[in-house]
Amino acid sequence: MNNTPFTSTLTSTTETSGLLAGKVAFITGAGRGIGAASARLFAREGARVLLAARTEAQLKAVTEEIRAGGGTADHVLCDLADPVSVRAAVDRSVELYGRLDIAFNNGATAQPPGPMDQLSEADFDRVCAVNFKGPWLAMTAEIAAIRATAKRGAIVNTSSVGSLMGNPELPAYGAAKRAVNSLTASAATTYGPEGIRVNAIAPGTTLTEMLHEWDEESPGIIDQLNSRTPLGRAADPDEIAQAAAWLLSDRASYVTGTVLRVDGGMCA
Repeated sequence: MNNTPFTSTLTSTTETSGLLAGKVAFITGAGRGIGAASARLFAREGARVLLAARTEAQLKAVTEEIRAGGGTADHVLCDLADPVSVRAAVDRSVELYGRLDIAFNNGATAQPPGPMDQLSEADFDRVCAVNFKGPWLAMTAEIAAIRATAKRGAIVNTSSVGSLMGNPELPAYGAAKRAVNSLTASAATTYGPEGIRVNAIAPGTTLTEMLHEWDEESPGIIDQLNSRTPLGRAADPDEIAQAAAWLLSDRASYVTGTVLRVDGGMCA
C-alpha cells in the first residue's frame, strides 16, 4: 500500500491557469453531447485532450474548435465494443502526449425505449457491449497507461440516474449503467492504493442528442422527466462536464469510489 501523503499540485499558478493544467485527458464519446462539452471544458482548463468516438466528422469538428480557441487537442476513432480499438485509442494518448493522467469514460449507446420483454436480444447485447464492457475495456487500458507514465491519476465513468432506480423505459440501459457503478467501486478499491482514483457521475435529464432522439421516439418524455426534477429543467451538457472536471482534478483528491448524482434533485 502507498502510505505516502498526497501532495496537491494546486498552487496559485495552477488555479489561474486551469483546473486541469498540465494533465493529459482521454475522453470517449467526445464527438457530441456531454463528451464534446467535456473536451471543450477540459481544454479550457488547461488539459491536453484526446477525443475518441466512432464518428470522425464530429470528432474533427470539436477538435478544430478547441484548437481555434488555443487549446491542445487531437482525435482518434474508437469503437467501445472492440477491444483492439479501445486499447489502441488509449495508447494513442501516450504516443501523442507522452503520458496519461485522467480519463473520462463517457461513450454510450441508447436502447429502443420500452418494456424489457419488447427489447430484442441483439439490442440487449449491443447495449451491454458498449455501456458495460466498453468502460471495463477502457479502464483496463487506462490504468495500464497511467501506471506506465503518470503513475497517479483519476478516472470518471458516466453512469445515469436511471441506474439508481427502476427504469421501465430503458431497462437494459439502466442495468448496464448500474453495473458500471459496481465496476467503479471495485476499481476504486483495487487501485486506490496506487494513487488512482475512480469515480462515476450519474447525470439526470441532459439536453444531448441522445435525449432528443428519445423524445422523438417517446414524445413528451423530456417534459415528464422535468416534472420529476426539483430544479424543473434539464441540464446543459456543460453542467455535467463541470462535475466530471472537478472529480478528475486534484481538488477532488480525497474522493474515490463515489457515484455523484448530477440530476437536479431527481433522486433526492
